[in-house]
Amino acid sequence: MSNKELYDNIFAKVFSVDKELLGEEFVFGSVPNWDSVAHLNLITELEDTFGVMLETEDILHYGSYLNGIEILRKSGVEF
Repeated sequence: MSNKELYDNIFAKVFSVDKELLGEEFVFGSVPNWDSVAHLNLITELEDTFGVMLETEDILHYGSYLNGIEILRKSGVEF
């Protein structure tokens, strides 16, 4: 499974959405169930799956599906 597929699976699982909804418009504030608990679950799943430890600043600014890919790239995850 590719990193992109893993990433999409995490988002679909954490936010209980179809993968078709993931993309440019999947942004904190526009996703009803993207609250603080879901955000922490997302970060935990990402760190565990990709074997990274995200910086606090990156966690705080992790506000969209696309932004998350860039943050993970900074941590060495290839997409």
